Amino acid sequence: MKSNLIRILSIAAIAAVLLSGGPSPAYAAKIRVVTTLTDLADFSREVGGDLVEVNSLATGVEDTHGVPMKPSFVPIMNRADLLVLVGFDCEHAFLPALLEASKNPRIQIGKPGYVDASVGILPKDVPKSTDHYQGDVHPYGNPHYILDPVLAKTAVGNIYNALAELAPQHQAEFKRNRDAYLAKLDAKIAEWKKQAAPLKGVKFVSYHEHWPYFADRFGMVYFGTIELKPGIDPTPRHIEELISSMKAEHVSIVLREPQFPEKVPSQIAEQTGATLVTLPIMPGGIPNTETYIKMEDAIIHGLLAAEQARENAHAMK
Repeated sequence: MKSNLIRILSIAAIAAVLLSGGPSPAYAAKIRVVTTLTDLADFSREVGGDLVEVNSLATGVEDTHGVPMKPSFVPIMNRADLLVLVGFDCEHAFLPALLEASKNPRIQIGKPGYVDASVGILPKDVPKSTDHYQGDVHPYGNPHYILDPVLAKTAVGNIYNALAELAPQHQAEFKRNRDAYLAKLDAKIAEWKKQAAPLKGVKFVSYHEHWPYFADRFGMVYFGTIELKPGIDPTPRHIEELISSMKAEHVSIVLREPQFPEKVPSQIAEQTGATLVTLPIMPGGIPNTETYIKMEDAIIHGLLAAEQARENAHAMK
């Protein structure tokens, strides 16, 4: 199936090149940036300003590991000057085929246009084994570091470095944009830490293991996942054991990412007395989260509201 998809996408890429007269020059009127996810797109727009044209393959509602591949992605990637990705093998299920189909030498692995936003990040949960029985294991560690706003600053810096290298004549403008955005992000981080003080020590589960970096940053206790293993749906036995352990350990929040169905998280919340909350993992995942800062605002406020609801329910008993 993968080979057929690559063949289809390759044909689309060739057609795009023929129609456009060949690959676009690296220094077009605007620098063309393609990102895998929407948070990276937001960072790229903030740093690049009016000098960039940014397209995200994801819209915010997809599984970060399995963004559906569309033929329309191929001409976008064929013309790209930069490709920005999360790294740590997050995009392993869709990006390699798209890179091959794009026929764009500028954005291949090892080229300056291939921008791994994870450079400088120390990964969590690097597996000791990558056997398939462990699930959709990432051999380089958990890739969901951007949900920690402090680590997100590293991704912003890597995007700045790539833009400055590609277009050094605009380095001063990129630096101003970067510094202004990081100052705004630093102010929000201080605000979020203050707001999140009541969440310190609060235990929660989520559907997928998106949250270890976030939990560590804000002092929460990441109790586990509804998935049996990454990418593997829960079994009835796993759900039963999770419910039992959540009751014993007084886990108060069930966090559902919008990429996953609500039925099982709702069932677990009901049977444990925890509060169910749906929160985004990318900008655009739920309404009014079109930027990274708005997304983080929604996450903090959603968790606070869930914890307050639990406290109110407990007080009424």
